Amino acid sequence: MSHCSMGPPCLPISLIALLATGLLCCKQEAPSTAAPSAPEVEVVDVVQKDVPIYSESVGSTDGMVNAVIKAQVNGYLMKRSYVEGAFVKKGQVLFEIDPRKFQAALDQAKGEWEKARAQFVKTDLDVKRDTPLAEGGAISRKELDDSIQANRAAKASVASAKASVDQASLNLSFTQIIAPIDGVVGIAKAQIGDLVGLGDELASMSTLDPIRVYISLSEQEYLRAAEKIRQAYQEGEQNEKATPTLELILSDGTVYPHKGTFFLADRQVDVKTGTIRIGARFPNPDNLLRPGQYGRVRALTQTREGALLVPQRAVTELQGGYQVVVVTADNKIEIRPVKVGGRVGTLWVIDEGLKTGERVVAEGLQQVKAGMSVNPKGFQPESKGHNK
Repeated sequence: MSHCSMGPPCLPISLIALLATGLLCCKQEAPSTAAPSAPEVEVVDVVQKDVPIYSESVGSTDGMVNAVIKAQVNGYLMKRSYVEGAFVKKGQVLFEIDPRKFQAALDQAKGEWEKARAQFVKTDLDVKRDTPLAEGGAISRKELDDSIQANRAAKASVASAKASVDQASLNLSFTQIIAPIDGVVGIAKAQIGDLVGLGDELASMSTLDPIRVYISLSEQEYLRAAEKIRQAYQEGEQNEKATPTLELILSDGTVYPHKGTFFLADRQVDVKTGTIRIGARFPNPDNLLRPGQYGRVRALTQTREGALLVPQRAVTELQGGYQVVVVTADNKIEIRPVKVGGRVGTLWVIDEGLKTGERVVAEGLQQVKAGMSVNPKGFQPESKGHNK
């Protein structure tokens, strides 16, 4: 073994490395054995109270009375006398067709009528003159009969000529196309100078106040609502104004400010879809609603006594069923299937699966599993940006 010339004896390099490694291992901390903390979830209590139950159905608007404006004679369109999209009164002129040829036809018919009347006057005088002559034997009976027949033919000619005058006058009146109802007229489908023919559509119009909203109900839904519809119909017939009970939710989510009433049910169920068409009527004083709009008609169907309620966000749908996450008394997670009923605002009625006073998770559903321990806290909808 070699020795250093000064100081303590030198150690082998391998021994020094071994000692250093041992010191480093001693400095390492022992692995932690503490259990992970329970995740925090926000819970709400299942509450019980009497609540109104509403049903909603998708509906579309339509005019109370709709009219298609068509040309009833052939001719060139000379004038449009209304503002497109504006409200017009019944009898107001909408379009004018060139009337000149129809005026000429009327004048000619009147001339033929005057001619027939003159002929009738002549034959009538002939009969009055020939009658005493035939009785005195001055003329033959045949001559009197001829005068009588000529008078009858002249009278028929007068009636025919008068009918021609009436027809020509009617055709002339058709050159001014008037509004058949009070309502809003749409965009014109014919322009000035167009040659329009008999039956060509020029525009359409609708009475919009009140306005109809049509919904489709299944047979089962109709049977449940039939009595209410019948009562609303009878009330409207007797008092001319049924009590408004229906709400209309527009496509932007806003609630229409005027409530409506049921006023008709179609005569039959559609055998292809198994649904029946129901008509509701809503006031529309400002013509805000127009035909063809979509919305949801909300109707009170019943008042549920002692209903169990939880927030809709606490209910999840899975493969056609529904479930909630329950926090037990010992703060364990239980995933439980439930049967849901109607919706009330932001709450959901639970028909089966929960009891009063139980707690369900409203926030933190994604981080829990069945049997897991959790740290429950009260749900704060304001902090999540949700309305109560």
